[in-house]
Amino acid sequence: MPGRLVVCPTPIGNMDDITERVRVALSEADIVACEDTRRTGLLFERLGLRRPRLVSNHEGNETERARQLVSAIQRGAKVALISDSGMPAISDPGYRLINACIDRSIDVEVLPGPSAVITALVVSGLPTDRWRFEGFLPRRAGELERVLGGGQTVVAFESPRRLPESLAALSALAPDRPAAVCRELTKLHEEVVRGTLAELSRRFREGQKGEIVVVIGPAAKASSSPDIAFAVDALRRLVQSGARPRAAASVVAALTGTRANELYTALTGREPRE
Repeated sequence: MPGRLVVCPTPIGNMDDITERVRVALSEADIVACEDTRRTGLLFERLGLRRPRLVSNHEGNETERARQLVSAIQRGAKVALISDSGMPAISDPGYRLINACIDRSIDVEVLPGPSAVITALVVSGLPTDRWRFEGFLPRRAGELERVLGGGQTVVAFESPRRLPESLAALSALAPDRPAAVCRELTKLHEEVVRGTLAELSRRFREGQKGEIVVVIGPAAKASSSPDIAFAVDALRRLVQSGARPRAAASVVAALTGTRANELYTALTGREPRE
């Protein structure tokens, strides 16, 4: 019989969220590729399933492991791919193995299941008609400016240690943007805190514990007569904080409905170069 790869999402916290299809796939697997073999061994123990051969598949060995697993599948093995929680390949290992199988015309089956990204997006109460996933929040101010652009709801992971710093930086750029911090989703100590970025920055002044997902809503639609003075003042404060004038003008313009060139000229007294 030909082998195959089955991508299996695992619970992000509550073990009752395991699906029956994932349970069956794990019970039938010859090999389970996982981030942490010890953690996965505990998962099988808690699910009451026999423990198959477990092999590590993480950032450090994913390329070489993909070659080994493709070879095993071509010999007829049934391989289940999991990550520590949620859907593999979404800010977790799995992309290289999946693509290696596709390149060799090996069947890849992806099972639906828990996802911290979708769970946080829905529970945030922010618009879901247009949204994007950013992975982990970037550290550079310029990249954070980009995250806030686009007029979409943004979902991103953040480490509990860096959460205060990231919220402070985001708040400096767009203090009134609606947002939510979702912590330990589906777990015993689940917490969802909603507010503006400024309010959340004040609320989370210290590092947290657990898994964090940050959801940022789109900027409010500009009124027919935007407050130019307010926009110029916001731009000035961003530049004083170290932002580049042209890039900052573009961000403030997107947030306030003003024209970036007009803001740049008001700040610097000169026309922007093309």
